[in-house]
Amino acid sequence: MTHSASPAAGAQPHPMGPRDLGDAWVEGERGRFWGRFGAAGLLVHDADRGVLLQHRALWSDHGGTWGLPGGALHLDEDPVAGALREAHEEAAVPAAALQILATSVLDLGYWRYTTVIARVCAPFEPVVSDPESIELCWVAVDAVAGLPLHPGLAKAWPVLAKWIQ
Repeated sequence: MTHSASPAAGAQPHPMGPRDLGDAWVEGERGRFWGRFGAAGLLVHDADRGVLLQHRALWSDHGGTWGLPGGALHLDEDPVAGALREAHEEAAVPAAALQILATSVLDLGYWRYTTVIARVCAPFEPVVSDPESIELCWVAVDAVAGLPLHPGLAKAWPVLAKWIQ
């Protein structure tokens, strides 16, 4: 794994309360999920370094697991735009350095999660830029399944991995 810098000393936990209208839980027959308007994450693949993963802050939902940079969509936000925005906010991922390959959607009826799959076209170094991450790492594709993954990523990984191999 290739690690990024950890957050600055004294970084504060996520602020209490919503920051955007979309920052809220949605509950339904299949469980509780973050993002009133759905959520999206960015699966970034670099041919030389692997997949960019986020070690989730302990206070977050499924904290301590590894997942994709991403989060709640804003009102009327396109999932690709939302995934790129969230990845930039959380990991300083530059949209201009990526080629979008595809999207994969989990649609539960009352909530949707879109994984945006992208290839790195211009190398960059991710930076932990908010308190939602413990660290960011480039992980070899064949090592991803061996990590303690966020349950959603663990379930989706066999299908998502086919897009980048």
